[in-house]
Amino acid sequence: MSQGRVLIIDDEKNYLLILEAMLLDAEYDVITLNDPEMVQAFLDESEVDVVITDMKMPKLSGKEVLQHIKKNWPRIPVLMMTAFGTIENAVDIMRQGAFDYITKPFANDELLLSVQNAMELAKAHRQYQILQESLEERYSTHQVVGKTKLVHNIRHMVDKVAASRTSVLISGETGTGKELIAKAIHFSSSRKEQPFVAVNCLMNHTQSLEKELFGEESVGVTGTVAIKRGRLELADQGTLFLNEVGSLSLELQIKLLRVLQEKSFERIGGTDSAKLDLRLVTSSTEDLALRVQNGTFREDLFYALNVVQIPMPSLRERREDIPLLVAYFIKKFMQENEVAHAKNFTQEALNYMNGYDWPGNIRQLQNIIERCLVMCVHNDIGVEDLPPEIRDEDAQFKSAVDLLPVAMNLTDTLDKIEAAIVRRALARAEFVQSRAGELLGISRSLMQYKLKKYNITGH
Repeated sequence: MSQGRVLIIDDEKNYLLILEAMLLDAEYDVITLNDPEMVQAFLDESEVDVVITDMKMPKLSGKEVLQHIKKNWPRIPVLMMTAFGTIENAVDIMRQGAFDYITKPFANDELLLSVQNAMELAKAHRQYQILQESLEERYSTHQVVGKTKLVHNIRHMVDKVAASRTSVLISGETGTGKELIAKAIHFSSSRKEQPFVAVNCLMNHTQSLEKELFGEESVGVTGTVAIKRGRLELADQGTLFLNEVGSLSLELQIKLLRVLQEKSFERIGGTDSAKLDLRLVTSSTEDLALRVQNGTFREDLFYALNVVQIPMPSLRERREDIPLLVAYFIKKFMQENEVAHAKNFTQEALNYMNGYDWPGNIRQLQNIIERCLVMCVHNDIGVEDLPPEIRDEDAQFKSAVDLLPVAMNLTDTLDKIEAAIVRRALARAEFVQSRAGELLGISRSLMQYKLKKYNITGH
């Protein structure tokens, strides 16, 4: 297999032949160009890993070739060759983005080592690009599973805000997917190739959280200044996601507001301010507006964070998405664990899952699905395989009642519920009325009365 693809540009054909032979012997694919003006047309239609170009050429200099490649194909390492090598030239060309600077005549081993190192960098760039594309795919808005109007509105809001640098507050109960939406915003934006840095504000004491955010400068044991970069600095040019921002102390709220207003920060112990360009996305399970009224959250910071708010619905508000989420998590688990034979939940088990209240929302659903897939030995996962909290009849009944409207005609609603229960019992009893009565704990005659009352036929 080829070690990689190298493009050589030189107006001297002898050097082209020498370099081509050397690199072919080292098992590289080699393309040679005698005319530097052909570079753009060639790279527009063909991929290469590394470019080697001479410095002094007619029509187009090596510097101009370098500048053109860095502008249009910035991930391609460029090696510069020249017969007029000076330290000043080498420094200048490296500043302009060349990977290496080689003086003619060159030692073969020196050139091959430089090409090998450039190939390693090109490989790293490719791997990064693949990873980046994978992340963009994983956190794109179409990966937000669901068909309800609530989910459609979230996708629409993400698409709208992603193009700007506007601050976004994502609100909702725990486990509803707030960090997923924060990543969808980042990877749908022009900052997608820059860092996405997440900080859980609940996990740190105020002082340690301040250090984590702002970094620190101190005098080290050698007497020199020791620097630890904070998350703010690491997120420069990218996106900073503050999870549970409502737990920030008032002191840190003031410092964060200053960062947003001045677009700069200072490390703890430092004296110099550094400019900062980042997109801030925050989340909260608490009602921050209520925290403002209670005096535990600054009103000015709240308005700075809450330019656009994306409310995340609870799972019980989007029950019709549960079958889609179940199918998604089953597929995800099978892929991650290389499971060949699919397991599925029976319709009765899905009915129980649809009827559960899901206090932990999507995160709880995912964990329970994984638990069932791991622990269940057969392919059909039934009601008996579900955790006790989902099989609990009182919880199922409460969840069903919660779905009813608050304003209703009680008599009519009770009749509708009773009719639905009778129909279900009859279906489960295979339309044998006596067995249906036994399921409901009523006599056959009373069962017949109910069937007549609600005009329920045998099928």
